[in-house]
Amino acid sequence: MNKGDLINLVASNAGLTKAQAADAVKTVFDGIEGALKGGDKAAFVGFGTFSISKRAERKGKNPATGQEITIPAMNVVKFKAGKALKDSVN
Repeated sequence: MNKGDLINLVASNAGLTKAQAADAVKTVFDGIEGALKGGDKAAFVGFGTFSISKRAERKGKNPATGQEITIPAMNVVKFKAGKALKDSVN
């Protein structure tokens, strides 16, 4: 499923136009992104939790040249599936 598929699903299930469904999906994604940018978690009971994890600076190698490089520290998004989601796919 991609974003377009999700918009079509929301439109048909909620009785909305595709434009309204696209706005709704964008609002949800923007809300999750805003929470993560603000340092908060985005937790949805039964579905899962999005959070930010700090990844430290580390050494790596350029696979083409073998030269050692420094990979800078960065924040990464993590997702932990909730129990209901885990159970539904098993």
